[in-house]
Amino acid sequence: MFAVHFFEKNNLFISQLLNQIPTEGAEIKLKGRKGKVLSVTEIEPNKFNVQIELETLKKPSLVSSVDKKKKR
Repeated sequence: MFAVHFFEKNNLFISQLLNQIPTEGAEIKLKGRKGKVLSVTEIEPNKFNVQIELETLKKPSLVSSVDKKKKR
């Protein structure tokens, strides 16, 4: 088992115990978000830091209050 710490822009995203270490360039899904592994750094024989880049979340546009009014 390996302790894998996932970082996004120097912020800790999630830490997991995994049987396999992700490889560089691999597609990954964490917390329901898709991403890509940028780099893998070995800290100790069983501890790894992984830099990831996640897809940006698209926020749904809000419906304007003008559309909600009744038309006469």
